[in-house]
Amino acid sequence: MRNVSIDDVDFMQRDVVAIGNDYAQGFLLASHQHRRAQLLYGATGQMHVSTRDGEWVVPPQHAVWIPPQTLHAVKFVGVTTRSLYINPECAARLNHGSRCEVISVSALLRQLLLEAVDLPPLYDSDRDCALMNLLLLELAAMPVRAFDIPLPQHPALLALCQAFLLAPTIHDPAERWGRAMFMSASTFRRHFLQQTGMSFSGWRQRACVVSALTWLISGKPVNEVALSLGYDNGSSFATMFRRVTGQSPSFYHPI
Repeated sequence: MRNVSIDDVDFMQRDVVAIGNDYAQGFLLASHQHRRAQLLYGATGQMHVSTRDGEWVVPPQHAVWIPPQTLHAVKFVGVTTRSLYINPECAARLNHGSRCEVISVSALLRQLLLEAVDLPPLYDSDRDCALMNLLLLELAAMPVRAFDIPLPQHPALLALCQAFLLAPTIHDPAERWGRAMFMSASTFRRHFLQQTGMSFSGWRQRACVVSALTWLISGKPVNEVALSLGYDNGSSFATMFRRVTGQSPSFYHPI
């Protein structure tokens, strides 16, 4: 099915409903939730997914896993999507978590997603059911990418995190954040870990990587990205980026 809302077809007696949609440049899908889990795959373009506890950048040829009943908003940057909506009982058997995750999409999974949206809505042939079963097996095997930025619930710390995301820099010291919250650096670090589940330095690095992804996908040169984030040169930035993502920055540059 193409260009329909899951709300119009959620009643169908199938574990998996596949839908394809096209979104204009910069289109914002306001905060909403689904009864089913969703695998949202961007065949083209880039997506930004936001929830109350984090933000995710989804590069082209990746997908985001959205658990059932998760309130989320999505900004699309020139995206053609293929989505799977999976019954909660079926989703619970997959190897994905209780919060959003960005996952890699193998060549096989990509082809299965492209094929699934053209199946009859109430598919029932042996071939079509086997395709959907194989799709779920391949989805369960996909690795998770560290393209998320956990956000705290504490209002003052959340404000600091959101300000940082507008102008990230790898050398922003914990002491500055601590002073803003009237804490010592050591107390601030413990508070930050408690609120986000990540160390401050790890979160700062993750935030820089996710910001870099957005810039790289838009075509910004690697050296310019590195300098914007406070690195001395492109080489040191590329080493960090490869260590975190498993890919060089050029992998995400448009061809």
